[in-house]
Amino acid sequence: MEDWRNGGFGVYLHWPFCQSKCPYCDFNSHVATRIDQSRWAAAYLSEIDRVAALTEGRVVNSVFFGGGTPSLMDPTVVAAVIERIRDRWPVANDLEITLEANPSSVETDRFKAYSDAGVNRVSLGIQALNDGDLKRLGRLHSADEARRAIAIAQSTFARVSIDLIYARQDQSIQSWESELLTAISLGTGHLSLYQLTIEDGTAFAQLHRKNRLPGLPMEDQAAEMFELTRQLCSGAGFMAYEVSNHAKVGEESRHNLIYWRMGDYIGIGPGAHGRMTIAGKRFATVAERLPDAWLNGVEAGGPARESTETLSREEQATEYLLMSLRLADGSSLSRYCSIAGAPLSPRGLEEMIGLGLLTKNGDKIMTNDRGVLLLNGVLRALLVDRQSDS
Repeated sequence: MEDWRNGGFGVYLHWPFCQSKCPYCDFNSHVATRIDQSRWAAAYLSEIDRVAALTEGRVVNSVFFGGGTPSLMDPTVVAAVIERIRDRWPVANDLEITLEANPSSVETDRFKAYSDAGVNRVSLGIQALNDGDLKRLGRLHSADEARRAIAIAQSTFARVSIDLIYARQDQSIQSWESELLTAISLGTGHLSLYQLTIEDGTAFAQLHRKNRLPGLPMEDQAAEMFELTRQLCSGAGFMAYEVSNHAKVGEESRHNLIYWRMGDYIGIGPGAHGRMTIAGKRFATVAERLPDAWLNGVEAGGPARESTETLSREEQATEYLLMSLRLADGSSLSRYCSIAGAPLSPRGLEEMIGLGLLTKNGDKIMTNDRGVLLLNGVLRALLVDRQSDS
């Protein structure tokens, strides 16, 4: 059995446009005044046809419309994409189709049309539940609009997730606790809770370098917020099945699990990443980032200056460890050995277990609450040890 089947197969489609660029965002998103949606629809369908020919017969477990702001897509474009995916591949009986959305009234007005198109899960970019912090984060919606959008989504889609950012400017542990409890009370089945990080190339990074981003929490306070987040979510029945993602039983993001379990996924759209296993070789793909260049390239016969890299066994094994240790389920030592062609060296493993950062249960190794906070260090120890033994 090819290894990717342990994770499944999904399709990711990137919509690169937003109404405005949030100052913390380092995603491939662009502001455009005019978008020819019919051209974009035709390009997406063309790319689906191209990659389907390379992966014929695979069962699609999930489809994810990400961005950017996919809720700015015309519902007819979403419907056409879903229909073409169903035409080109067999799909799972419980196919998950997620669309990321912002909670503005313009976008929530489209929710029924997206549901009619086949979307059965929506991920709402709420980010904060008070107007002051929403403004600081560059969001265009209010807290009241966010609550209304959640209610509309819950009445429209089978499954709803919300995103929040914490460790924001001047945010106290007490205020985050109150905000998170409010979010939990809203009744969604999935919470994506991200610590604010200052990413290179963002407006926040420029401000931070100039000491114009005051009030960010110290590292120990941010760690305390992280621990509080896990405690409150666990107490409310939201399992931390991944470092930043919490879900009630059965509400986990099946699409993101494909990434973390190292399945194969097709990346379609500007800047989209993908992983494809073909004839026993695993490839990493990255599409052209600039929207116009990607569109023109696809229309010229595509792919649009897509880079394709063949991943070595060592690179695949490193990626597996990197992704799977983010999960509560952890990493399979036998699967790692099968991918790498050699077992994980026991020295670093024993050291991390001895330090109380990893636990071992049969074939599985898992980060515990302390290990999650120091995940990068755990990975370095395991991988450096492996390299020193090779």
